[in-house]
Amino acid sequence: MPELFLELLSEEIPARMQRRAANDLTRLVTGALVDAGLTYEGAYATATPRRLVLAVTGLPPRSPDRQEERKGPRVGAPEKALEGFLRAAGLSSIEEASVESDPKKGDFYVARTTIAGRDTVAIAAEVIADTVRRFPWPVSMRWGAESADPGSLRWVRPLTSIIATFGPENEDPDIVPVDLPGVPVGDTTVGHRFLAPGKIRVRRLDDYKSALEKAFVVVDLDRRRDQIVHDARNACHALGLDLVEDDGLLEEVAGLVEWPVVLIGRFEEKALELPDEVIRLTIRENQKCFVTRDAATGALANAFVLTSNLVAPDDGAAIVAGNERVVKARLSDARFFWEQDRKTPLADHAKKLAAVTFHEKLGSQAARVNRIAALAREIAPAVGADPDTAETAARLAKADLTTGMVGEFPELQGYMGRRYAEAEGRPAEIAAAIEEHYAPLGPNDAVPEGRVSVAVALADKIDSLVSLWAAGEKPTGSGDAFGLRRAALGIIRLILANGLRLPLAADGETILGKAWAQLRALDTYEAMAAELTGDAGGAGRDIAAAPFIVDFLLDRFIVQQRDSGVSADTVRAIIPVLRTIDLVDIVNRIAALSDFLATEDGATLMAGYRRATNILRAEEKKDGPVEGALETGVLVEPQEIALAEAVAGAKETVAAAVAREDYAAAMEALAALRGPVDTFFDTVLVNAEDPALRLNRLRLLAALRETALQVADFSAISG
Repeated sequence: MPELFLELLSEEIPARMQRRAANDLTRLVTGALVDAGLTYEGAYATATPRRLVLAVTGLPPRSPDRQEERKGPRVGAPEKALEGFLRAAGLSSIEEASVESDPKKGDFYVARTTIAGRDTVAIAAEVIADTVRRFPWPVSMRWGAESADPGSLRWVRPLTSIIATFGPENEDPDIVPVDLPGVPVGDTTVGHRFLAPGKIRVRRLDDYKSALEKAFVVVDLDRRRDQIVHDARNACHALGLDLVEDDGLLEEVAGLVEWPVVLIGRFEEKALELPDEVIRLTIRENQKCFVTRDAATGALANAFVLTSNLVAPDDGAAIVAGNERVVKARLSDARFFWEQDRKTPLADHAKKLAAVTFHEKLGSQAARVNRIAALAREIAPAVGADPDTAETAARLAKADLTTGMVGEFPELQGYMGRRYAEAEGRPAEIAAAIEEHYAPLGPNDAVPEGRVSVAVALADKIDSLVSLWAAGEKPTGSGDAFGLRRAALGIIRLILANGLRLPLAADGETILGKAWAQLRALDTYEAMAAELTGDAGGAGRDIAAAPFIVDFLLDRFIVQQRDSGVSADTVRAIIPVLRTIDLVDIVNRIAALSDFLATEDGATLMAGYRRATNILRAEEKKDGPVEGALETGVLVEPQEIALAEAVAGAKETVAAAVAREDYAAAMEALAALRGPVDTFFDTVLVNAEDPALRLNRLRLLAALRETALQVADFSAISG
């Protein structure tokens, strides 16, 4: 099977870029080959700390000939038009063109030419050179004597050589003549930088992998991952330990080594007095090592797993010792921060937030904490939390931002606040809220369940959303610098996961309105309000941000529901009929509506409802809204009388069911209209010649529409 094999050897490829680079290489090369008319059967790509590798199999030796057709001028067109056509088509005379007829345009010339295929080697040479020149590295550099030329080659690190070969399985392949100045192209590579730096000749992927394996290079990134985690588990098991697995760290470590050798190091047992996450993060960030747990107790152990890039003559003793020295020093620093930070109560750490700017228009972190605390107090009763406790937790929630430990490791914000709160004897629910108020951070992150945690988490996210929106930081199509989409999703998930009946309408009495009102204390309030409303006079500014934010939350809610399997149409059918935005209520309505639409009654009634609304829409477009009460005395046909009685009964039943939030019963009442609606449309002419009869029948359809609108706007549902 013919194979195009490619290795791009450079000084270094950063670990975080390797997998994406392998995917980009595959996409760019195979896409360009296909565009050139070359089909292929398969592609394999991988990366090491020095190499990008790609093998494309099943390529033909040559691209196929192709036919090109060019439509020309009409027969009898001016000479200059014919000359231009001949030049463009590559013809020497008009006799080489054929004539075709069009019933409307008459006879015209058509040039049909055959474009000869090209050798795959020649196409591949151009494709590889173009791919290298426009490769989408996040960062890149120029090097060597040519680096002064703005048009010189750029790569993530200096590109030292290229293997580019093409040929069938059982023959020596051809070297693809890639033209990249200053970069040698051939069929040789090198092994491990220290263990086997000599030249190695390769033909295709299989012998490349086996040859490099002998030269202490595991080419496949996923195989290096598997080898590291397998060897680490075994080494830990032999010592009565369990590996604390970390997929992100594993990916990074696999990208740092070509020949992974797992070793075990130790640190002082007294360091275990530090919080677990401090130990893990210190060792992970500084040394790219895994931590371990005692297999019997589950407690963190004073052993760590490191991955060397070579086989050392002393079995790695010097490598382990060097890592142990660094880990000891880093943990000593962490212990210093831990001890120093605890000398100051969290409440005093919180006071330092006055010197920390949150946003130029919104003031300090301390001002923000005051807003969050006030909101948490307001929210607490609605979520079943004690207001005083919720306010206290909110006032301490950001205190750890001023500690030495979080200054060193920002990732520990919240986590350290909880540990410091526990260390000074704060109630467990306050300590938990300090850590959990950041959650949920993403669509799959756990949602807090503690009542105080929920109150503070909601207050934090609502203040972020409202205040930053007011400050002009709303998300755009190209970015969301302050994570407001994430904050909105967090609000939605907190409300739904905890079943909170927390109205979100644009109302000064709702939590959104109160969040906006808190901004009035800021010197920048007038300017922000005027910018949002476009009104320098400032009318209605107390809730200026709320309508925008409600719409934004609903948009994110639609996305969240769509990701849960609910169509956007179903959500949009519910929202217009609501008086207040209550997400739990909306979800309950969605469930009932989805179940209803899945039944035969639901589908049939939908068809009848659409027919009714289409008639009404057409008539209202001509004559204005259908107004006035239905006059039962004007009805003459048994079928319309039956429908009127059914609609009247259903309207009362649906209203009562909706009032008690029994949406299944409401849908059942609507389902009972299926028969009368079908019979009505089968036998009754709505647009009767008698104007009074016609108007009354339109009123009957309007009554049907109003009855359904108590539950949903069925016209919003497509299909």
